[in-house]
Amino acid sequence: MKPIQVGLLGIGVVGAGTFNVLKRNQEEIQRRAGRGIEITMVADLDVARAQSIVGSGVQVVNDARAVIANPEIDIVIELIGGYGIAKALVLEAIAAGKHVVTANKALLAVHGTEIFAAASAKGVMVAFEAAVAGGIPIIKALREGLTANRIQWIAGIINGTTNFILSEMRDKGLDFGVVLKEAQRLGYAEADPTFDIEGVDAAHKATLMSAIAFGIPVQFDKAYVEGITKLGATDIKYAEQLGYRIKLLGITKRRAADAVKGTAAGIELRVHPSLIPSKRLIANVEGAMNAVVVNGDAVGTTLYYGKGAGSEPTASAVIADLVDITRLHTVDAANRVPHLAFQPHTFDKAMGTLPVLPMGDVVTSYYLRLRVADQAGVLAKVTGLLAEAGISIDAVLQREADEVGGEGGAAAVAQTDLIILTHDCVEARMNAALAQMQALPTVLQPIVRIRKEELA
Repeated sequence: MKPIQVGLLGIGVVGAGTFNVLKRNQEEIQRRAGRGIEITMVADLDVARAQSIVGSGVQVVNDARAVIANPEIDIVIELIGGYGIAKALVLEAIAAGKHVVTANKALLAVHGTEIFAAASAKGVMVAFEAAVAGGIPIIKALREGLTANRIQWIAGIINGTTNFILSEMRDKGLDFGVVLKEAQRLGYAEADPTFDIEGVDAAHKATLMSAIAFGIPVQFDKAYVEGITKLGATDIKYAEQLGYRIKLLGITKRRAADAVKGTAAGIELRVHPSLIPSKRLIANVEGAMNAVVVNGDAVGTTLYYGKGAGSEPTASAVIADLVDITRLHTVDAANRVPHLAFQPHTFDKAMGTLPVLPMGDVVTSYYLRLRVADQAGVLAKVTGLLAEAGISIDAVLQREADEVGGEGGAAAVAQTDLIILTHDCVEARMNAALAQMQALPTVLQPIVRIRKEELA
């Protein structure tokens, strides 16, 4: 049988890895796919460099649209990235009847609804295993392996850059800015690391997993996103003493209505630093590694761990998509696995019953650190405000802080760090209580609030 012919748009780190792994393991891949898979055409602005990677047997052009226009090409791999030209090229490839494989989580998180609808109308596939957690096959696990389950929640370390930074901050006791510079020097962080450190990259990935887990359209604009830039070594140290580790988590949960708490049913979709009990496996994922925990009603809790980036780990996911498409190439479109696991016609119903909840409606527990004047009655006032807000306290600790000199030669003010762990409460209630506590004259610095996830 004639091999499936593939066109590659962009042959950077992942593109080169894809070409090399496909070539190196071609015999094994063909046995699994039932048919050969060949990259026969590559588009890259640096034609000379691209040609040096693929050799003389592959056509290299500097115009991506030439690849899309080639009638011999069955599958287009998009590895350009970003929202702009990548979106246009993906939609043009779909319109031309080509299947698409992409690692572009940003594109799918923002424009996925349009792209998947176009692909369904044209009867082609858009595969994106490489868009989330690199070499970890989490998309396939959610979409197919766990299809019997009612997914309850997902929590993932899905950005290697931030996990490396947090690991270094914990191990070396350094603050964020110092470790970021080291991460950039070592190549773990980009020159402009904004998408990573502000949580945007993780939110793109969490958005895709949420859509697959709960049968809702991709809705990145409704995700709550908070990065790690405000974390200090002090809180990482205190968390460790309390038996927790701080990780940037992408979290999505299915939540039922609760008349007692006054909360509505919906989907939580959020990215932020979280305290996790150190005994959890995911709390011990260090360096640039990724891990995703999925809880389903039938299977219980499962963990997926591995390299979330890199040339060949990501290439592994890209080629897995190529094999899937090759196997299903001749199958009637209605009988293929849906892009987002659920049949598209069920999305409207799901949206009506499972809205993405605003952050103020989210229910979780908290770590609070207050730098307060070391005076009698301060603790009672703070805990009183929490009690008035209906927020239950799990634990209270006090740690010595440095004395700070007063203005105009006044005597130093004795200070202490007051650390409070709470039980679950609605975020809006916590926000109101924090505002009241911050207004106290004995609270001397901005209150640190980090959400806590038991992941039990």
